Amino acid sequence: MRPEKVRTMEELASVSGISRPTLSKFFNDPQSVRKTTRARIEEALERYDYTPNVYAINQNRQLTRNIGIVVPFLADPFFAEVARNLELLSSDAGFNPILLSSHGDPEREVANLESLRGIRPAGVLLAPIGRRSHRDALSELCDELATVLFDCDVEDVGDAMFGSKYSQSTDIMVEYLCRTGEPPALFEMARAPNPNANKRRTAYEGAMRRLGHEPIVLSVDGDGWAFEEIAHREASQLIAARGIPTNTVFCSNDRLAIGFLAAAYENGLRVGVGAGCALRVAGHDDHPFSRFTCPALTTVSQDYEKITGSSFEKLLEIISSGERPKKKISSFFDGTLVLRKSA
Repeated sequence: MRPEKVRTMEELASVSGISRPTLSKFFNDPQSVRKTTRARIEEALERYDYTPNVYAINQNRQLTRNIGIVVPFLADPFFAEVARNLELLSSDAGFNPILLSSHGDPEREVANLESLRGIRPAGVLLAPIGRRSHRDALSELCDELATVLFDCDVEDVGDAMFGSKYSQSTDIMVEYLCRTGEPPALFEMARAPNPNANKRRTAYEGAMRRLGHEPIVLSVDGDGWAFEEIAHREASQLIAARGIPTNTVFCSNDRLAIGFLAAAYENGLRVGVGAGCALRVAGHDDHPFSRFTCPALTTVSQDYEKITGSSFEKLLEIISSGERPKKKISSFFDGTLVLRKSA
C-alpha cells in the first residue's frame, strides 16, 4: 500500500499532530529534540512520504538563529505580554529571540530594524508604532528582511499581518451596552498614536447608527503613550464640567479606561451596575490589569494566542520554505466580550 503523501511542513504538522516549531527544530538539528519526539517525527516522515526542502534549509543556515521582535512601547503591559509569548515561541523552536522597543519613537523604530539587518536575522516580528511610523523606510528595510507584522498594519510593509477584527469586537461591546442600559459615549484620544483607534471609532459610529442611536464621541486632548495620565486628566475635566451626556462610557482602550475609573472615583462617582452607581465604564483589549481595577473592567478581549501564534507560525513557514509570499497575507481575529462589574 502506497504511503500517504504530504507536500509541505504545514500539512505534515496537521496530519502528524507534531507542532511546526518542533518539526522545524528537528530539521535544523535532529538531536535538539527528545528521543521520543524524534522517533515520532521519523515515523511520520516515513508514513507520509515527506521530504523537506534541504536546499532551502541549507540556504537559511547562512542566516543566524536569531529572530527579531520589535514592539512600539515595551512599558505597555499589552505589548509586554505579547512579547513574552513570542519570546517563548521563538526559544521553543530553537531560535534566539532579540527583543527591541521603539519607545514610541519612529526614528528608533527604523534604527531597530537597521540593527537587526546588520546581524542577518532569520526573520522579524514587528508591531509598528503606527500613525507616526516612517512607512517608506520600513518598507525598504522589510523588503530585505522576512517580516511579519502584528497588532498594527502599515501599508506595503512586511510579508504578512495578523491582528484583531475591530469591526466585530467593537460592535459586540456597543450592542451589549445599548441592550443593557443607556447608549455609550466613546472616550478616545484625538491624536492616538496607534491607528487602530481610528478603526474602533469608525466601528463604534457604525454600530450606534445601526442600532438607531446618534454616536457621541468624546475626543480628548493628548498625544503619546501615557494613556492613563491623559484619561485621568481629561475625564476629570469632563466630569467637573458635566460634559458626559450619558451614564455609559466606552473607552477606546483599557488603559484609557483605567485612567477614567480613577477620575470617576476621585470625583465621587461610583462606577458599576445597580443602585448607587452613577456610571458604567467599559474598555477594549483585556489589558493584563483590567481584571484588577476597582471595579473590575468590562472589556473585549483580543485573542493574544491566535495573534502571536499565527504571526510566529507564518514567519516560521517563510523561514523554513526559503520563499517569501508574492502578496502580503492578512488575517484578523474576533474578540470576545468579557463581562465584569464596571458595566
